[in-house]
Amino acid sequence: MKKFISLLLTGGMTLSLLSGCSPKPEAQAELTPVRLNEVVHSVFYAPQYVAQELGFFEEEGLDVTVAIGNGADKSMTALLSDSADIALLGTEAGIYVYNEGKENYPKAFLQLTQRAGNFLVSRTDEPDFKWDDLKGKSVIGGRLGGMPEMVLEYVLKENGLKLNEDVEIINNIDFSSTAGAFTGNVGDYTVEFEPVATTLESSGSGHIVASLGAASGYVPYTVYMARDEFMNSHPETIEAFTRAIYKGQIWVKEHTAEEIAKVVSPQFPDSDVATLTTIIERYKAQDTWKEDPVFSEEGFTLIQDIMEQGGQLAQRVPFTDLVRTDFAQDAMKKS
Repeated sequence: MKKFISLLLTGGMTLSLLSGCSPKPEAQAELTPVRLNEVVHSVFYAPQYVAQELGFFEEEGLDVTVAIGNGADKSMTALLSDSADIALLGTEAGIYVYNEGKENYPKAFLQLTQRAGNFLVSRTDEPDFKWDDLKGKSVIGGRLGGMPEMVLEYVLKENGLKLNEDVEIINNIDFSSTAGAFTGNVGDYTVEFEPVATTLESSGSGHIVASLGAASGYVPYTVYMARDEFMNSHPETIEAFTRAIYKGQIWVKEHTAEEIAKVVSPQFPDSDVATLTTIIERYKAQDTWKEDPVFSEEGFTLIQDIMEQGGQLAQRVPFTDLVRTDFAQDAMKKS
């Protein structure tokens, strides 16, 4: 990908402050502030929202505020420009920066999801949908070089479809505008995260016909990253953050979809508990969330395989250069 860093640093930072943990006033001075940037706000990241809503960050001595990047490139920009301490985003963003030769590049230290979290939405109900049905059709995809787009291309190729020959991929629509474009009659299909996919279905604007997560298999889709300098100078903060997310992972594993929906519902005021329960049941059924925070080398290899197949990998990156597993392993030992 051409000069990823320069595009990041010159690109606009549309970071919107969303929410944070709300510690009691008397405890505020005792908490360490952490600026977290998440690539998008989605039920896909339920273990993080459980950690926020149940006070796991405060239990670990952290006051976490959250901003939305609306794209891995923008979340990476936040890290590189010191507008965020930690970012939740796709591993590919870190690989691009590493291959640009950036000093003090961010490293991944905690894996949250292990499958793609987006779904293929059709204009018509297709209960017997097969990927071959996309022949001669158009699909609103994602940003070129981004994880959603690369996984889509990977799935299409695995099913014998030739990009922009058998199926047209639309890549010129901003991530936050794809659903609106689809309802405006652009494309035959669109690829959407939750709760947008279910919202389209509930409104009668579309029908979920396939899961990218089920089709692509296990993929370390989203991870937490921080600059190496920050991790080295604030190891206790990274350790505490990892423990809090791990608590969220365990809680999600041990509770029902409805219980999770009730806890995270304040994060999604436009969705009712019943809708959130449906979404979470779908994610649970396909084994979306990691049950521990460790980012495996096998997963890192698969990410680079997908990038290479998509023509987006300049050169392979050594696992130990971009991934730190010590914080995750320590969190598991101490829990």
